[in-house]
Amino acid sequence: MPLIRDLRSLLKLRDFRRLFATRLTSQLSDGAFQVAIAGQAFFAPEKQTSAGAIATAFAVLLLPYSLVGPFTGVLLDRWRRRQVLVLCNVLRAVLVSVTAGLVLLGVPDPVFYAAALVVLSVNRFVLAGLSASLPRVVPAGQLVTANSVSPTAGTVAAALGGGAAVLVHAFLAAGSGATALVIVVSGLLYLSSAAVAATMPADLLGPDPDRVLPGLREALGSVARGLREGAVHVWQRRAPAHALAAITAMRFCYGVLTVMTVLLCRNTFNEPSDPDGGLATFGITVSVSALGFFVAAVATPAITTRIGVPAWIGTCALAAAVLQAALGLPFAFAPLLVAAFLLGVTSQGAKIGVDTIVQTTVDDAYRGRVFSVYDVLFNVAFVAAAAVAALGLPDDGRSPGVLLGVAAVFALTGSLYTLASRRHPPVIVAALPTDSGRS
Repeated sequence: MPLIRDLRSLLKLRDFRRLFATRLTSQLSDGAFQVAIAGQAFFAPEKQTSAGAIATAFAVLLLPYSLVGPFTGVLLDRWRRRQVLVLCNVLRAVLVSVTAGLVLLGVPDPVFYAAALVVLSVNRFVLAGLSASLPRVVPAGQLVTANSVSPTAGTVAAALGGGAAVLVHAFLAAGSGATALVIVVSGLLYLSSAAVAATMPADLLGPDPDRVLPGLREALGSVARGLREGAVHVWQRRAPAHALAAITAMRFCYGVLTVMTVLLCRNTFNEPSDPDGGLATFGITVSVSALGFFVAAVATPAITTRIGVPAWIGTCALAAAVLQAALGLPFAFAPLLVAAFLLGVTSQGAKIGVDTIVQTTVDDAYRGRVFSVYDVLFNVAFVAAAAVAALGLPDDGRSPGVLLGVAAVFALTGSLYTLASRRHPPVIVAALPTDSGRS
């Protein structure tokens, strides 16, 4: 398998191994912590989960987190990234311990969400630091491979962490004690990630100390201006603008389906009085979807070589329209698992394609700003989807009208993007490095 071969070649690089191990332990903990958040927010025995409650939770947790994103690069250009990885993981371990205490105390939801939001905001620095550090530990010829392998392996690690957290819930009595234990375990994993990062030299990951940078206040002030400039640059180049519009629409559909899945797992596939059963069902569904992400990472390079990146994005959207409607309408668990797997394949396959178009059709001087715009669109679309789902979904999640509406948006997105990409095909302005590490 090419993905395994690529990973094996990268693991021969000592510094990559250490950065990769930092990512795996960090995202393993992320998966466990996110399941704990879901358990407390949506599957607590004392709560009646509704679409409105889910939408509120997503808005509280994701919108502020999205606003932090564009500013992380400014600070990461000033702080030693190895120290960011060490200290942020230690800080997360402390913060999740506090969060576990809040769960045991039974604090109101706004307090719990505020604590979780702080942890997720720190997490933004870790993920950005890991990505920014890759060019420091991987030769240019293997950078594309590393950019593909590392996030995919991180997603698998997060899924494993989430699965382990679900197992803990399954063997412990329902209640805040199980959630608090999962949170504490995730804190221990964050400490292990900090320990792995500490094995690297302090200056290994950059930035170079002799770089001349603008003042911090000036740099922070430039973020909003940079987002506007990035948006204007994309608008002037039709191919990346169309790609970003397509992935934003698909992310919106993904968000609606996520809320629907939570409600089905909580209130339809299990008795509402059995929150642990609901959490286990949801955990299985998320794990199956993560497997779809992995398959997309393996299959996308081969498929796009044959049919092209734009055709693959359009195909993913059109396939999602048909498959989600066909498999989702029974509102039964077995077809839902198949739908979750295929949604993982199509959504991640399209995202890989959009990432490639943005990377290769945007001027290098604007690429960071464009990806900041991309990041904001991606997260805001998910929150907007949750808000729309709150208006249209019943508490049991069964709504043929909403599901067919999502399928229609997928189909419209696929059709419009296919037409637009034929009229304005991507024009490569910056070729990515070739992978000289392949055998």
